Amino acid sequence: MKTELDRFVASPEISIVEAMRRIDANACGILYLTNESGKLVGSLSDGDLRRQIIRTGSLDGQAEQAMHRNPVVLSEESPVPDSDFFLKRGITSVPVVDESGALLKIFFARQLREPKTKNDALEKIPVIIMAGGKGTRLYPYTKILPKPLIPIGDIPILERILNKFRGFGSKSFFLTVNYKKEMIKSYFADLDPDYQLTYVEENKPLGTAGSIRLIKEDFHTPVIVANCDSLIEADYGEIVRRHKESGNALTIVAALKNMTVPYGVLHTRENGVITEMEEKPSFSFFINTGMYVVEPDCLAMIPEDTFFHMPMLADALMKQGKQVGMYPVSEDSFLDMGEFEEMKRMEKKLGIGGVNSIEMRRELGG
Repeated sequence: MKTELDRFVASPEISIVEAMRRIDANACGILYLTNESGKLVGSLSDGDLRRQIIRTGSLDGQAEQAMHRNPVVLSEESPVPDSDFFLKRGITSVPVVDESGALLKIFFARQLREPKTKNDALEKIPVIIMAGGKGTRLYPYTKILPKPLIPIGDIPILERILNKFRGFGSKSFFLTVNYKKEMIKSYFADLDPDYQLTYVEENKPLGTAGSIRLIKEDFHTPVIVANCDSLIEADYGEIVRRHKESGNALTIVAALKNMTVPYGVLHTRENGVITEMEEKPSFSFFINTGMYVVEPDCLAMIPEDTFFHMPMLADALMKQGKQVGMYPVSEDSFLDMGEFEEMKRMEKKLGIGGVNSIEMRRELGG
């Protein structure tokens, strides 16, 4: 019979991909791995998985290859841990085991409901958000509103993105605008935010990187570049820290993507002879989320007054022998609103009620 504890427990033999899925599902960033007799053999955090993927450059392997083999544990007689217990050890959960090492229960720091401490990890990191596109995939929404102002729940997607960065201490934002730019400027003027918002106005479409050359600021720290139509649920401070430690010229935030072919797949050889039939195979790989951390000197490689995308910059850097890396996040950590169905998924993930797309299309005359 399934119990609440089962959400956080798995076999050390499950795959890396399955471990990421299980951690996504429990929304606590952790799995505890037990053997067949229920004995705790290790812990596996989303950070452990990320380090394993970066180290090996692969999604292959089992959870036990990435697990922490000597996690902090409590005995049945131990007192209930307080906030200091978690803070001193830098952990967010702790398992309780019996004399044989069998897992009995788990305490989580979030159960204490302590107020969040201020996070200023990105206080000195400028953020450039690309908000100039027409959002053609969201027509007819974007016939009325620019894509950055389309509401997710009752808050525009761009405001949600800015609030997310603001939660990590970001104070300086550069917003590249073009389509219906006056509506965007008017909205944020009325909002009167507690951060600096500098508008970078395109006279023509310049892609996801071209408009960066219009910015007159002389940057001296890594710069974050992000799109205006997706949210990434991750520790942004950790992303920048990892970028700095890695020596990357550019770091791409990459999300796991799992896809299942909805048909039986035939494997063949010469003369059409079938060698194998595979029913609905699944594939896992990483996709570009559109969020980047870039060293400031690399921005000079973007040509002026030219349509240019960020992947083109990454390609140019690699051709020069500079290191381009990735920071992996789980599938559910990447929330995109580029299409109607993805908007629904974003609203569901955020636990908010959005406008039904069919009803909105009727209102807009679609």
